[in-house]
Amino acid sequence: MSVVQSRRLLNLISLIGIATTISLTIYFYHLGVFNDINSLQQLVGSSTIAGPLIFIAIQIIQVVIPIIPGGVSLAAGVLIFGPYWGFVYNYVGIVIGSLILFLMGRHYGKPLIMHLVSDKVYQKYNHWLDDQSRFEKMFTLAIFLPIAPDDALCLMASLTNMSFKKYSAIIFLAKPASIFLYSWALLQGGSLLSHLFVH
Repeated sequence: MSVVQSRRLLNLISLIGIATTISLTIYFYHLGVFNDINSLQQLVGSSTIAGPLIFIAIQIIQVVIPIIPGGVSLAAGVLIFGPYWGFVYNYVGIVIGSLILFLMGRHYGKPLIMHLVSDKVYQKYNHWLDDQSRFEKMFTLAIFLPIAPDDALCLMASLTNMSFKKYSAIIFLAKPASIFLYSWALLQGGSLLSHLFVH
């Protein structure tokens, strides 16, 4: 297969992937799963096999196309599947979505990133790109701790010379901590609010 044919194949796969993501997004939106946790629970809780796969797909979508705040879906995963499997499904979906996001940014470049990332966020973190070594350290810290817009930084990482291998290692190793901390904080906050309202 020639280089031109390879590029055409990659473009075709990319377009199919985007079309599938958009189609699923529209389908899930009409079902109400992005704004109603009860609808989400009914959709994913009805099957022990299809349910987790659907939830993982939703997590992938919310990383690539941020329709709902990531924290909401993180908490939903734990509430629906329990702390252990909720963490696993959150992790798998978010990692896959983060890898897709990087590949999309690397393939389509800055025009796509400027379309998906707000100008305010881009300008805030743009200076990180001036120093490759510093960016990698700051990026790793940001992914490890739930203190920065991970999805935007994943896209911005694609503008650097960071290899996909190194990027993947950071995502695989640093994401568990942020997912756990974010889920725990949201669940504890929800429990506290429930306790205050009840009493």
